[in-house]
Parts: sequence; C-alpha cells; structure tokens
Amino acid sequence: MEQHRVLFDSLEWQNSIHGARFKVFRKGSKQLRLVEFTSEFVEPGWCEKGHIGFVIQGELEIDFHGHLVRYPEGSGIFIPSGAASGHKGRSITPAVLLFLVEDI
Repeated sequence: MEQHRVLFDSLEWQNSIHGARFKVFRKGSKQLRLVEFTSEFVEPGWCEKGHIGFVIQGELEIDFHGHLVRYPEGSGIFIPSGAASGHKGRSITPAVLLFLVEDI
C-alpha cells in the first residue's frame, strides 16, 4: 500500500515566483501540492484555476476581484475554475502553508 502514500518530506521544494515555493506530487489528471507563500509573494495576475485545499499554518487572504476573503489556519478552500472565480492570494502572516488538491 506504499503506492498510495505521498511523503512530502522526501520531495524537494520548487520555487515558482518570488515569495512562493511548493512541493508537488502528480498522478494521472490530479496533483497534490504543499504550497508556502511568504508576505513577499505578489500574485502577478488573476488566477482562474480551481483549488481545493486546507490552510495548515498562517492566514491567507484571497481577493476575488475586490471581494476580500480571509482564510485563517484550519480553513478549507474551495475555488471553482473559471473567470468568474478569478482570484489573487496573499499571506497575511509572515508565511502561510497550504495543502491543495488540483486538476492538472
């Protein structure tokens, strides 16, 4: 049953843009991501991807085209894909750690 377990500690951190890094496991059309944003992270554009996840540590704020929603530690995230759910995230705390389940 080891094939059904993902050990994030064994995965390398990857840098995407300044103030953000992630670890990713991909299988078929899904991926699991452990994402860390620091307060230095600035979203370059409106993300239209869907995200399902959980805030492990810290506090995240997501801007939905002017409507700001805060996600404190322990919050679930469910953002459908598409322009209507366009969003930009930022860390309210020095860092925020998220677990995300996403379509590839």
